Amino acid sequence: MVYAKKSLGQNFLHDTEVLKDILDAGELNPSDHVVEIGPGEGFLTRALLAKAGKLTAIELDHDLIPWLKMDFGKDPKFNLSEGDALRFVPPAEPYKLIANIPYYITSPILNHFLLEQFMGGHPPELIVLMVQREVAEKITDPNKHSVLNLEIQIFGEAEIVRIVLPASFKPRPKVDSAVLKIRPYKKPLIEGDLKRFIWFIKMSFAQKRKKLSNNLSGLLHLSNGASKELFSSLQIDPDVRAEDLNFEEWQTLFNALGSRLHS
Repeated sequence: MVYAKKSLGQNFLHDTEVLKDILDAGELNPSDHVVEIGPGEGFLTRALLAKAGKLTAIELDHDLIPWLKMDFGKDPKFNLSEGDALRFVPPAEPYKLIANIPYYITSPILNHFLLEQFMGGHPPELIVLMVQREVAEKITDPNKHSVLNLEIQIFGEAEIVRIVLPASFKPRPKVDSAVLKIRPYKKPLIEGDLKRFIWFIKMSFAQKRKKLSNNLSGLLHLSNGASKELFSSLQIDPDVRAEDLNFEEWQTLFNALGSRLHS
């Protein structure tokens, strides 16, 4: 018997309708190599193996390893990677990331498979993840930006495939979930130092209730007045808050600041 561990954020999917929507979102074909994080009971794993040409499943829970080997070990398309997904080295060949992940590692997982893999040269062709509904809505909100929302915009186009209610899982989570689909770009929208740009965004959101020009005054070693003048010269509202700046304005601001930024 397989038991979900709260400490690892495990909630096992058992809804066949949701499963079908995940598979459809994955646009799977027999030549695909799929990477799955946290196969758990193997509900999604079994369906992925039926559609894809190869599956690499990453499992951290040592208690689940024997079950996974027993259920899938004889399938030549199945490869089990034991360990932390955040340390996983993706395949050099094209792959898709499709998984029902523990919600507490959503941001680190996206960072690992987008920022780190774009820098390393091996980002996924497609990402389909089960995440917390609130997080999915923040990522896809075109009007109110967050650090994660802006990070995703650098690397790909995100959409919510469907909302998933707690009854679709065992045990039931306390929140609604969502199937999030991200189609990565061929190259990031930001040229140059990606880590520096993301650091700049994080610093800008450090006190997000303050006006962005005031928030950046200390970072730029400028008076509030000089900071506002800088914003005005770039045709950006000096009174704007970080969450209200659109992606193009972030690019403009970052490019204009250049050597003023010291991470």
